[in-house]
Amino acid sequence: MLNTSARLLRLLSLLSTRQSWTCADLSAQLEITERTVRRDIARLRELGYGIESEMGPWGGYHLGPGTSIPPLILDEEEALAVAVGLRTAAFSGVSGSDQAALSALLKLRQVLPARIADRLGELDAAFTHTTRPDDSQISPALLLDLATACRRGERTQLTYRDGAGTTSTRRVDPYRLIYTGRRWYLLAYDLTRQDWRTFRTDRIIDATAIGQAAALPDPPDPAQMVSTGIALRPYPMRVTIRLAVPADEALRLVPPTVGVHHPDGDDATIVDIGGPDADGLARYLLSLGRRLQILHPEEVRQAFLTRTQQLLKDNQQHDHPLIADTATCSDGCCQPPRTGAEIPH
Repeated sequence: MLNTSARLLRLLSLLSTRQSWTCADLSAQLEITERTVRRDIARLRELGYGIESEMGPWGGYHLGPGTSIPPLILDEEEALAVAVGLRTAAFSGVSGSDQAALSALLKLRQVLPARIADRLGELDAAFTHTTRPDDSQISPALLLDLATACRRGERTQLTYRDGAGTTSTRRVDPYRLIYTGRRWYLLAYDLTRQDWRTFRTDRIIDATAIGQAAALPDPPDPAQMVSTGIALRPYPMRVTIRLAVPADEALRLVPPTVGVHHPDGDDATIVDIGGPDADGLARYLLSLGRRLQILHPEEVRQAFLTRTQQLLKDNQQHDHPLIADTATCSDGCCQPPRTGAEIPH
């Protein structure tokens, strides 16, 4: 005969397999008395399971909404399917749920039987996803190791390769994993540099927990630190512009991973943006489609003016009376940008 805990789990499993069970059916399946069935139903309700009952000869018990999220009962195939779904969500950033999906996947993998975990590992080795030319992939197993270190607050030794290709050993106290929609980053306290650092996870070759508790002095905001670090990384050229929009709209136009924002009154925002060269920055600014003023440098302003003037020239139709002579345009929208390289709406 099953003990009480095993019997409750078996009862839950039965209730989840069909719409309704009579007390007699449950009694027969579990090989217990109907009185014990009713007592076990009461225990499950105390644990937060919303088990509803209907009176009458055709009535019975069925699962309904509970007041809390109780443990789920999954068979092997269901557990594997859930793990695969969570892995897909974690690595694609679906609906911004990547961090929650990664945390849920970590919890699930810790309790999976070895045979199911092995099957999931085989899938990890087989799965891949397309990347941009400059993107690298990270091993799912390594990402989960980093997530475990963050969750447990465990000091970790990283083997890390920087942007120049130099490999070093770093002892860190992991804090958070951040997904930017393109890459995963680890925010950790670097014990050698005695400061907070962000690490691209695709550049982490190995991560080994060293069995010591992490010390996390005054942790910064993870998303803000990663965004600012990406926006301020060394670029061949930078441009400072004034967007004629409030700060919240400026953040939507120029993400925090692209530019550093400073409000300039209620209706304008100063944004500092890095790029490969003057022409590349000019192309990006044109794509914003908003009024803006280039504050500096002059090279970007000239590249911007050259591109806007060429666009005007390419789109002038000399047989069209309204734009044959741009000087006759009453509101000046057809005139090439003058000082400050300002774009009209």
